[in-house]
Amino acid sequence: MASVRIREAEEGDCGHILRLIRELAEYEKLSEQVQISEEALRADGFGGNPFYHCLVAELLPAPGKPQGPRVVGYGLYYFIYSTWKGRNVYLEDIYVTPEYRGQGIGSKIIKKVAQVALDQGCSQFRLAVLDWNQRAMTLYKALGARDLTETEGWHAFRFEGEAMRKLAEK
Repeated sequence: MASVRIREAEEGDCGHILRLIRELAEYEKLSEQVQISEEALRADGFGGNPFYHCLVAELLPAPGKPQGPRVVGYGLYYFIYSTWKGRNVYLEDIYVTPEYRGQGIGSKIIKKVAQVALDQGCSQFRLAVLDWNQRAMTLYKALGARDLTETEGWHAFRFEGEAMRKLAEK
């Protein structure tokens, strides 16, 4: 395998990030839900007060090869707060293109997010996974994550669109 570097995303990576977001949505059979644009990713992640942070996995070319690095994965995360535990990091997305899975790239992204969490004084690192994605669940458990649905019975909920507008009007 060629050398892989995990690095903080730069504003110029937004096109690659959007491509990978669309691939992830297709993999999760949720393509119709992607509404984000490259411009929104730029504005929301690279302004004075970013809403998210992102790591990219970059495949480095072999010495002497003319092509440049190729972005083959990403991990998009942001900081949240627990009233019980304080600072947390939440990994919203982690994705590696199919041809590079099984080579440790996803684990490297997760480890880098864990390091960011520790560097920022976070007590927890959270993420969610669809119930059918056994491969991901197996990886997270192997890396030491606990399944909170199994151990504590937590369920995730979401307000969006019309439900959110109606709620705000009450």
